[in-house]
Amino acid sequence: MTSHQGDLALLQEPVAQRLLQSKVPARLAYVWTDGTPRVVPIGFHWNGSEVVFGTPPDAPKLKALHDGDSVAVSIDTDEMPYQVLQIRGRVRVDTVDGVAPEYAAMARRTMGEEAGNEWVTNLGAMSSRMSRVFLTPEWVALLDFQTRFPSALERAMEKAAG
Repeated sequence: MTSHQGDLALLQEPVAQRLLQSKVPARLAYVWTDGTPRVVPIGFHWNGSEVVFGTPPDAPKLKALHDGDSVAVSIDTDEMPYQVLQIRGRVRVDTVDGVAPEYAAMARRTMGEEAGNEWVTNLGAMSSRMSRVFLTPEWVALLDFQTRFPSALERAMEKAAG
């Protein structure tokens, strides 16, 4: 049975699993304190149930992100056929001593083991704490432009075929 857009089961699809392990940054969208939208590129780690972002405790985004706030994230490719994973949900935020393990895992995944470990060591020397933003998925969309298309394009394809 095929999962529909919005279904959390889409996270188990092979395209989604590849995107959740990709080296490209996610695009995190949230609402700033004045009510205007913001989108920032940010490294991420998928822990199997949440998307986790590491950030300095004094990062501007933490002025706007609080436990229970709704956000959206997009993880995608830059070559046709595009593949896009979109997740909406609520966040929780905490701060840990040292470099967050999720951030360290992201650094090794995106930079390679040696360079990632070197970056984490250097970062740890610069900052004694790190904040984490955990995104719990509540809605998921997956586009691969082969079997799953944006709804307007699907309607146009159905109309052309019919």
